[in-house]
Amino acid sequence: MYISQRSLNIPTSPIRKLAPIANRAEKAGRKIYHLNIGQPDIATPESFYEGVAACHPKVLAYAKSQGDENLIKAIQKYYEGWNIHFDFDDIYITNGGSEALAFAVMTTCDPGDNIVMFEPFYANYKSFVGAYNVEINGVPADPATGYRMPSREQIEAAINDRTRAILITHPGNPTGVIYNAEEMKRLSDIVLEHDLTLIADEVYREFVYDGDYTSFASLPELNDNLVLIDSVSKRYSACGARSGCVITRNKALQAELLKSCQARLACPELEMAGAAALYSTPKSYWADVKAEYTKRRDTIKAALAAMPGVIFSQPKGAFYVMVKLPVDNTESFAKWLLEDFSIDNETVMITPGSGFYASNPNLGVDEARLAYVLNCQDLEKAMHILAEGLKQYPGRTL
Repeated sequence: MYISQRSLNIPTSPIRKLAPIANRAEKAGRKIYHLNIGQPDIATPESFYEGVAACHPKVLAYAKSQGDENLIKAIQKYYEGWNIHFDFDDIYITNGGSEALAFAVMTTCDPGDNIVMFEPFYANYKSFVGAYNVEINGVPADPATGYRMPSREQIEAAINDRTRAILITHPGNPTGVIYNAEEMKRLSDIVLEHDLTLIADEVYREFVYDGDYTSFASLPELNDNLVLIDSVSKRYSACGARSGCVITRNKALQAELLKSCQARLACPELEMAGAAALYSTPKSYWADVKAEYTKRRDTIKAALAAMPGVIFSQPKGAFYVMVKLPVDNTESFAKWLLEDFSIDNETVMITPGSGFYASNPNLGVDEARLAYVLNCQDLEKAMHILAEGLKQYPGRTL
């Protein structure tokens, strides 16, 4: 049977590729502290389950392709709270932020086109663009500056006649960077001058620990050039709900997005009912969540600062930190932690860094992404195991 080259070109997710090794370790009775994946452990608000329970039609029929009306209106109201207005027809419900990203790439790029991304970027972006034979023009951000936005000259050097979009995560995954007003204007000017699409993945909007946050959707000059990606997954600790949306004010693009929504028929009615209810979650929820994640950020920061040879920048948002480790290869180190190292039959799982780069195969080989999604007690244990592992790993370079 023939397997398409397009499928073969899609990389294995670096976030999940070590899962078989982890599964074997867990079956053998070893406890693993998962720092490899952004799965929050905060309880999902009860409103989700109440919303699902209240949805009990006589026939569970196809929903509208654009999405459930109550959910779209709830999203409109949510953005009004950020002083951002979207019309009803600007919003298209998707099966998680992942489908929203896939739709954004498919409707703005042809095979052979390319998208500019700042490295390190969310590793699964490779899969979204690879599935449509779109290439990545990576522009490395400097870890010494905290992964601030590259200069205008660096960004424009990556733009050519097949460049269709710039794709960013804001706040950053895996860097935790939050762009300031000057950086946002720099990017907006470049997008408009080259008539590109800015695909802004803003699913971590609430997770901001230092300073204020501004959405790219608040820049009116980008009205016709912005595609916004959003999701309830991280915001409400509801990754399993698989409810996201893609938003644009561009009327021509809206017609194309609707085609994609119609082609996959509809999103699940029950999940949309639960997601709509999530948007009624009181603001006090955010005060508690932000306080908890701030403690987690500070816990991992203190632990990393105490490890000899470890280099990192303090994340300002999201719940990830990109670290440079004193090892020969972080993928080999990650496997060794799962297969050959433990303390009291406990170990830790990290995500190797090379998958977060595209411009150079040598970038990220000694880096890793850590997700601080564990409670502080477990996070302290995990960081102790990591520190001891760095001391004993045969391929250490310090």
